[in-house]
Amino acid sequence: MHIDTLKSLAIDALEELKARDITQLDVSKLTEVTDLMIIASGTSTRHVSALAQNVVDKAKASGLKPRGVEGGDNADWVLVDLGDIVVHIMLPDARALYDLERLWADLPNDGGAIGDSLKRLEERVNMS
Repeated sequence: MHIDTLKSLAIDALEELKARDITQLDVSKLTEVTDLMIIASGTSTRHVSALAQNVVDKAKASGLKPRGVEGGDNADWVLVDLGDIVVHIMLPDARALYDLERLWADLPNDGGAIGDSLKRLEERVNMS
């Protein structure tokens, strides 16, 4: 599936269930893991779970099998891996704590300090 089609599918699935503060990050020059990250907020753990499930359901209905889903019911952060796109759905407090937008924006385009930035993220995760 073309990345623009996949992006529209994910964003439409999030908007359908009223996700908040949907952001896109082009990380194609920063990592080989994915090309685009979509970050959205839910209002409760139940809402976060429902948003993630809707992304998964829409992907499957389009013939795409998600590579994986991390998190789940009662989670404050659920990740849906669609290959070229990774969707992060978080409660506002978790989103502020991990601040993925700033983390990825701080990485140099040559990828030289990716390890350092990922270490900072790991330290934040271990502190919570």
